[in-house]
Amino acid sequence: MSDTFILNGKETPFTPGQTILDAARNGGIEIPTLCFLKGSTPTGACRVCCVEVKGARSLMAACSTPVTPGMEVTTDSEFVHRARKMNIELLLASGRHNCLVCESNGNCRLQDLAYYYKITELQFEEKEFKNIYPTEDVNPFIVRDFSRCILCGRCVQACNEVVVNRAISQGYRGGRSKVVTGGDLPYNESECVFCGQCVQVCPTGALTEKKAKGLGRPWETQKIRTTCPYCGVGCQQLLHVKDGRIVKVTAVEDAEPNQGRLCVKGRFAYDFIYSEERLKTPLIRQANGEFKEASWDEALDLVADKFKAIIQKDGPDAIAGVSCARSINEDSYQMQKLFRAVIGTNNIDHCART
Repeated sequence: MSDTFILNGKETPFTPGQTILDAARNGGIEIPTLCFLKGSTPTGACRVCCVEVKGARSLMAACSTPVTPGMEVTTDSEFVHRARKMNIELLLASGRHNCLVCESNGNCRLQDLAYYYKITELQFEEKEFKNIYPTEDVNPFIVRDFSRCILCGRCVQACNEVVVNRAISQGYRGGRSKVVTGGDLPYNESECVFCGQCVQVCPTGALTEKKAKGLGRPWETQKIRTTCPYCGVGCQQLLHVKDGRIVKVTAVEDAEPNQGRLCVKGRFAYDFIYSEERLKTPLIRQANGEFKEASWDEALDLVADKFKAIIQKDGPDAIAGVSCARSINEDSYQMQKLFRAVIGTNNIDHCART
C-alpha cells in the first residue's frame, strides 16, 4: 500500500519509509548525488541532493529526508540549482582538483556535476593543500591522495556497511579532517584486506588503483564483462582492456551475486597472466636434470604412464593431486572427478588452503 506526495507539482505515490531521493527516482525524477551509496545509511554529507520542501526552514537533503503524506517537494527550482552549484563549487575549492593530471579524469562524479552545472570559475578561494596529509602509496594496490578527498564518506560506508570489514572511519576535526584506517595507519599496516571497495565507490580521484596508474584513460579502454575465475561464487567483473591488455578490474554494479563487490584476488590479482616466468609449453625433466620442451600429447602420455606404473606398484592412494586456485571452478571439479572416479583416490586438495 502506498501514500502520495506532491513532487514538482504532481501527485506521486511513495512507500512509507522511503526517502525523497528514492521516491523521486521511482517517479522518474533524477536528483544528483555525491555522498549517497545504495544500500547504506544515508549521511546527507555533500548536500548536492538538496531540494525544497514546503514549510521547511531550509533546503533538505533528499537522500536522508523521509517522505510524508502530502509533502510538497520541488527538485528543479532556480533556488535549488543555485544551491547545488554552490555546494559543488565549495567541494571543488576544498582541495586539489586539477582534472588534467588526475587519474580519475573521465570517471569522476564531481567532474560530471561540475560539467553539468557549467562551472568554469570558482567564486571561492581554492584551499591551499600544502601537504597536510601526503599522498599514501606504500601499499601495492591503492593510492590515497588526500588532497582530492571531499570527505563524502562513501568509502567509509562501503567498508563498514557493504563489505563489513570495518577498517576505515572518519578522523580528526575541522580543516584536519580525513578518512583514517585504524589509528591513522597506512593501509598496509591496518586491518584493511584490500578488497578495493573503497576505490570502487570513490567519486573523485582520492582513491585509485596503483597498478593501473598511467595505463589508460576510461575513454581509451574497452569494458568486457566476465565471471571471476578464482572461486565458485561467480562474481561479475568488468575487465578494462587497452590494446589487448587488462589495465584494471572493477565489479559490475547491481549484478548478481556480488552486487558491485570483489575480493582482493578478483580486483587486483590479474597481472600474473603477463608474468615473464609463466610457462607456455610443457617441460619434461631429462635424466641429467635438465628440462626439454615437449608437445602436450607427449607430456600427457608421460604423466599417464607414470600414474599407471605407480598405481600398479603401490595402489591409487600413492597418488595425490592439488588443484590450482588460478584455474576456473569447472577445472577444479574435473580435477577431483579424475582423481576420485578414474584414479580411485580421495587425495585431492586445493592450493587456496595453503
